[in-house]
Amino acid sequence: MDEMVLRGMAKWPNVPAVYGWLSLDRRGNWLIKGETISNPGVCEFIGRNYERDSGGRWFFQNGPQRVFVSFEYTPLVYRAVNGDDAPLSLQSHIGAEVTLVSGVWIDENGALLIETEHGIGLVHDHDLDKVLPAFIDERGNPLPEDALDERMQVVQQGRTAPLWLQYGESNVHVDAVNSAQVPRRFGFDASPTAPHDAPECA
Repeated sequence: MDEMVLRGMAKWPNVPAVYGWLSLDRRGNWLIKGETISNPGVCEFIGRNYERDSGGRWFFQNGPQRVFVSFEYTPLVYRAVNGDDAPLSLQSHIGAEVTLVSGVWIDENGALLIETEHGIGLVHDHDLDKVLPAFIDERGNPLPEDALDERMQVVQQGRTAPLWLQYGESNVHVDAVNSAQVPRRFGFDASPTAPHDAPECA
């Protein structure tokens, strides 16, 4: 977290938290009351002070005030930052580089989710073309387009297919997941609400 944020937390430790104002969409955009935040400096500030608590609620620590975040889907959105012919390299929407991919899923709508050392996140739909070459078969070989399409459709239908994602030195099997089960399965609160006895802060 930023030093000014830490100082504010120490000076004013009991500022009421804010709920229902800040959200994250499927493409990693921050929104306040449904309006996209377009200022890059503000977005970077939010990203540097973005954390999660022990209850799976993600928040932006705005000085002494904790602003809880709701999600259109997941608390992180991953971007492919490699060149077209380079091995797959991923980064979260707040700029954290990915060194380890521990799980890969396709939901019933064809969305691609990955779990990294930073947490569960959706892969940005504009980056799928960069991710596709990293899919391999059981022997570690790249898949022809028709075979890849077929196996991805099988997983999208909730079944098992011989499909892996290669990331660095790891080959991670691609599994099916139902989108409605994602928050509970991965332990996050998609829409935090204030406890009934919490002070209001509008």
